Amino acid sequence: MQSTRTHSTDVQTRPLRIGTRGSRLALAQAHMVRALLAAAEGVPEETHEIVVVSTAGDRILDRPLSEIGGKGLFTEEIEAGLLDGTLDLAVHSAKDMPTKLPDGLILTGYLPREDVRDVLVGRTAPTLAELPAGAVVGTASLRRGALVRHLRPDLSVVSFRGNVQTRLAKLERGEVDATLLALAGLKRLDAAHVATEILSLDDFPPAVGQGAIAVETRTDATALRARLAAILDDNTAVALACERAFLDALDGSCRTPIAGHATVADGQVAFSGLILRPDGSATHAIRVEAPIADAVALGASAGAELKARAGAGFFDPD
Repeated sequence: MQSTRTHSTDVQTRPLRIGTRGSRLALAQAHMVRALLAAAEGVPEETHEIVVVSTAGDRILDRPLSEIGGKGLFTEEIEAGLLDGTLDLAVHSAKDMPTKLPDGLILTGYLPREDVRDVLVGRTAPTLAELPAGAVVGTASLRRGALVRHLRPDLSVVSFRGNVQTRLAKLERGEVDATLLALAGLKRLDAAHVATEILSLDDFPPAVGQGAIAVETRTDATALRARLAAILDDNTAVALACERAFLDALDGSCRTPIAGHATVADGQVAFSGLILRPDGSATHAIRVEAPIADAVALGASAGAELKARAGAGFFDPD
């Protein structure tokens, strides 16, 4: 009798279905995972199927994420496919992943991390410092908006949804004077040349997970996770475990301006975290370091410390 597709972990040789969003960047990232896995296994890339899944975050573009549900809007439909067995693995931008996953799913790991910095793409001036007073900066990120307001309170920040190409087209049409994007995404799209300024980590720290591509599977897919181990990066996993513990301690979502960045070297993890009021008027920062075995505890304690420093109501909108 012919076998049917189930949640079986016997996947050591069969082709895989890789779930992803349909934007050019999401597809580029899914193709990266497929190419690396195929090369590791010595099979043609086409052995594995890329399955595009429409998510609510891609469909609803007329409201800020903070108003319609936050990060889960980019993952829920894809995760449903993992849980019902129509997908074997999913590829996400790590910064889109909520800290709490549905029961039965796990972040198996990450590809080696790209550059974590943000860039400015300026139409009326090339740098954040050179934008004239009153210039309009468009961003969908509360973190980026709060950082702009902190550094340049004389600028106007407006909500600016859409994929990379959509935002660049809006900028070209003159809807805003500048926008902010992740350098990693532009590199993956061979579009880093559009950046007019690469923002420093000191002035403009990144979102938790920025620059990392996450691979999600079912928790029972033990054989599949063994297959994926060949393409995943241990240092990125340690850094992201620290960052996500920090975010979790702060109840972080698309509703709160939070930055966090961990690096791993010589058996140590170094972490920098920042929280901002939405209007950029106040910040709390922390820098800590610990052995990599304590990465999760380091991130969690850093988040708890900043939460205590900030006090109740720190993230409330004005």
